[in-house]
Amino acid sequence: MTTLTTASPEETQAAGAALAAVLAPGDVVLLCGDLGAGKTTFVQGVGDALGVGEPMTSPTFTLVQTYGSDPVVVHADAWRLTNLREVLDLGLDELLDGGAIALVEWGDTVAAAVGRPAFVVRLERTGDGEDQRLVTVEVTDESLAARLAKLAGMLSPADGP
Repeated sequence: MTTLTTASPEETQAAGAALAAVLAPGDVVLLCGDLGAGKTTFVQGVGDALGVGEPMTSPTFTLVQTYGSDPVVVHADAWRLTNLREVLDLGLDELLDGGAIALVEWGDTVAAAVGRPAFVVRLERTGDGEDQRLVTVEVTDESLAARLAKLAGMLSPADGP
């Protein structure tokens, strides 16, 4: 697990860009945090670093937005999903098998249905500043441990919770 504190939306985006540097086609990133915690801001940093080249907004009502970058980036929002069938209907497996990178907001609600190793990013408001966030990144499988260690080396440690 690696943690850092960000003090602005730009720093949260920079943390996303750092994660993008260790992602590979077929990877899943599950984003967790309360409403307004900075999940979409983090996703914007990942997308910018992966060359999405267009504004990324939360796909709350469309559920999935696919961006024609290389690799393809799939941005999903699981907030409104209520059962496993709806998660499967998103078609993430097919997209991931095709080499896409999936960024799933409210990822904690679908983690069990993903069925593959994933990076889990937790964002929490912290401190006195409105924009300050504690960002924690962990992995669900040891096969991603070396890339998590590389990410940890790129980020400065958190000041502490």
